[in-house]
Amino acid sequence: MKFIHLTDTHVIGEDRRLYGANPARRLRLAIESINREHGDAAFVVVTGDLTHWGDAQAYEAFSRAIGDLQMPVVLMVGNHDVTPAFTSAFPSAMRDENGFVQGARQSEEGLCLFLDTRVEGSHAGGYCPARLDWLAARLSESEGPVMLFMHHPPFEIGCGHMDDIRMLDHEAFRAVLEPHRARIRHLFFGHAHRPIFGNWQGISFSCMRGLNHQLDLFLIPDDGTAPGNLAEPAYGVVLAQKGNMIVHMHEFALRAPRFDLMAPPGVDPVIYATTMQHPDFTEI
Repeated sequence: MKFIHLTDTHVIGEDRRLYGANPARRLRLAIESINREHGDAAFVVVTGDLTHWGDAQAYEAFSRAIGDLQMPVVLMVGNHDVTPAFTSAFPSAMRDENGFVQGARQSEEGLCLFLDTRVEGSHAGGYCPARLDWLAARLSESEGPVMLFMHHPPFEIGCGHMDDIRMLDHEAFRAVLEPHRARIRHLFFGHAHRPIFGNWQGISFSCMRGLNHQLDLFLIPDDGTAPGNLAEPAYGVVLAQKGNMIVHMHEFALRAPRFDLMAPPGVDPVIYATTMQHPDFTEI
């Protein structure tokens, strides 16, 4: 099974720029790439921060773009989203019995649990007792493999300010997962605006770049800064098959020169590379 992991689109209204880039345009480019290159994907999941300010105009712009996807999409919320505005724009989006934007979907490779880690009035995440109870119930109902999707990471990633705004109820969250840890195949999250891969409490995880702006690597305590950059956006192409979980980061708008590594016999590969047609280096 193939699916696509998008995160942190940060769309704003009126096709405007954010930190010098156009998030709505970058989202449209991502959707064009997904439709063109990965039309066989079972679904696309967007793990939150769909918009930057959570306003109606931004959700309208996001809705216009995401509507062009040619496969099912699961939309989640992050700290930059506003739940009432989101649910007004997407009335059929998943909700649990307490109104949180979370739900469960069975796939051919296991149960997918989409978790709402948003906390009103905070950029940090959380998972309150009501949500913990919901998660515990869903895990208890299932005996097969599980994949988890959330916006905030439930652990420190080593980047100062971002660690201060991770999911703060991580110990209670970990305790709910513990009896089922052997069944949890992978944890997918966003929020960090960086490609991050590793293992937490025996659970493999991956995080993708955002679509608009990225976070520099700064492995220092929080000094009040969060250095960013406009590196090319990316999304994850996930291959879940027969007990394996492969996550590719696809820089779909890469502006670096491209060439065929298989230079013809007898041709100097340096000369061959420099004479290949290069992409358009215009700002995306």
